[in-house]
Amino acid sequence: MPRPVHFEIPAGNPERAIQFYSTIFGWKFTKWAGPMDYWLITTGDAAEPGIDGGLLPRRDPNQPCVNTITVANVDESLQAIDQGGGVCVLPKMAVPGVGWLAYCKDTEGHIFGIMQPDTAAA
Repeated sequence: MPRPVHFEIPAGNPERAIQFYSTIFGWKFTKWAGPMDYWLITTGDAAEPGIDGGLLPRRDPNQPCVNTITVANVDESLQAIDQGGGVCVLPKMAVPGVGWLAYCKDTEGHIFGIMQPDTAAA
């Protein structure tokens, strides 16, 4: 069953947001070595319930926090989302070494991501 596996927090000032979440919750931030400014967030022990996430510079004043759901096949999921009344708002793209990602909007207007793990994605 597909489950949420990652969240993203857009920040107008990433350093300030990192300081806030580190201080308040003790979250750990690691700069991603990928092609964009992105920090991976560790929210706790992997053996405990919960998910980890990421923080990125905000690109739009209305950019929401996003939950990403793992799927077996992005293309099939995009088709199902369309048939279910949702819409793709950012087409399938490669996240190098991680997988295939697309962003969609549900029937209530909420943005969410879908990720197909694939370490060969480029």
